[in-house]
Amino acid sequence: MTKSEQLFMRAERVIPGGVNSPVRAFGSVGLTPRMIASADGTHLTDEDGREYLDFVGSWGPMILGHNYPAVREAVIRACEKGLSYGAATKREVEMAELICGSVPNLDMVRMVNSGTEAVMSALRAARGYTGRDKIVKFMGCYHGHSDALLVQAGSGVMTAGIPDSAGVPEGCTKDTLSAVYNDAASVQKLFEEFPEEIAAVIVEPVGANMGVVPPEKGFLGRLRSLCTKYKAVLIFDEVITGFRLAFGGAQEYFGVNADLVTFGKIIGAGMPVGAYGGKREIMMCVAPVGPVYQAGTLSGNPVAMAAGLAQLTILKEHPQIYRDLNRAGAWFFGEIRKLADQSGIPVTVNACGSLGCVFFTDADVVNYETAKTSDTARYAEYFRYMLAHGIYLAPAQFEAMFLSAMHSGEELHMTLERMKEYFQLYR
Repeated sequence: MTKSEQLFMRAERVIPGGVNSPVRAFGSVGLTPRMIASADGTHLTDEDGREYLDFVGSWGPMILGHNYPAVREAVIRACEKGLSYGAATKREVEMAELICGSVPNLDMVRMVNSGTEAVMSALRAARGYTGRDKIVKFMGCYHGHSDALLVQAGSGVMTAGIPDSAGVPEGCTKDTLSAVYNDAASVQKLFEEFPEEIAAVIVEPVGANMGVVPPEKGFLGRLRSLCTKYKAVLIFDEVITGFRLAFGGAQEYFGVNADLVTFGKIIGAGMPVGAYGGKREIMMCVAPVGPVYQAGTLSGNPVAMAAGLAQLTILKEHPQIYRDLNRAGAWFFGEIRKLADQSGIPVTVNACGSLGCVFFTDADVVNYETAKTSDTARYAEYFRYMLAHGIYLAPAQFEAMFLSAMHSGEELHMTLERMKEYFQLYR
C-alpha cells in the first residue's frame, strides 16, 4: 500500500470523504487521491516521491507556477511581521489600489477570504443597491457553495429554483432563476417575465466549471445591454478568469464592462483570498458606509495580501506573460484537436487563452446540456493513463486545464506525445 493510500484511509476516518473539497477525492476517475507533499515550478511531488507535470495549478492561482521565488519571499517577509492583525494595513490599501487601477470599470473593491464569499457578498450588494430580490444565473456556471446559488440545472429556462444540495431550504433559492449559457434570449425571456424584480445577472464570462465553454460572439455584450435596459446589475464572476485571460481580466479580453466583478485564485497567488468590486455607487452601499452588511475577521490578511501583491506586480510589469501564455494555449489546445481528429475518437477541445478542456463527445460544447454529452467513463480512462505517465490533470471531466507561464515547450510537447499514445491505444 502506498503512503498516499495509507494517508487517505486515515483521512476518511476524520474528514468527510477524506478530503476538504469533493473533487479531490478522485471519485469520478476511480482512483485514490495522490497526497501531495510539495510543488515547484510545473511539478507536484506526492508522499511516495512520485513527480507529476501539473496542469491543475491549484485550480488556477499558479499562473507563474508553483513556489515562485518572488512570491515565496514576499510571504516569508510578511510572516516575520506577524500572521494576522484583525486591523487595517497599508498592504490591503496597496492591493485595492492595484486592482482598481488595473481592471476596467472598477472604482472600489472589498477583500474577502474566498470566491464563494466574494460572490455571496456581490449579490447582496446588488440586491441592496437595486432593492430587488431575484437573480439570474446560468446552468453549468458555478459560483461557490452559498445557498442561493446551489440550484439544479434543468433542461430549459427555469422560473423557480430547485435546491441542488441537501440542507438548502427551498426558500433560499426561490428567487434564483436559471438561464441557458450562450443563449441571451433565455435571459431576455426572464426579464420580460420579471421586468422589475431582477437585481442581477451573474455569469462566468468563460464557463470554467462545466469544462471550459467560451462565450459565443455577442453573448456577453447582449447581457450588458439587457442589464442596462432593465436596470439590473451585471456581475462577472472572474474568480477563475480574473488576471488570467489578461491583466484586466475578461472585461479587457472581451471588451465588455460589468457593474460588479468577483475575484479569487490569482489575486492570492495560492493563499485563501477573494474580492468583489465595481462601480462606486454600488460599492458605497456596503458597510460601514452603507446598509449592506459584510465583514470578515481575516479579510485583507497581511500574509495573503503580500502573496497577491507580489504576483500581481510581476504580471503587471511583464505584460508579455499574457501574450506568451495565450499564444501557448492556442497552439497547445490546437495540437490536441489535431491529435483527436487523426485518431477518430469523438473529442471536442474547447479553449480560451490558457484555459482548456478535452470533452469526449462529438458535439459542439456550447452550454451545460452539450457539456453533459461527454463520456465521463472515457475521461476517467484518459485521466488514469495520463496520471500513470506522470501528467496530473483535473480528476473530473467538468474542470479546466490550466497552463502556467512556467510550462515549457518541451513539457507541452511531451504531454502531447502522451495524449497521442492514449488516442492510438484506446481508439
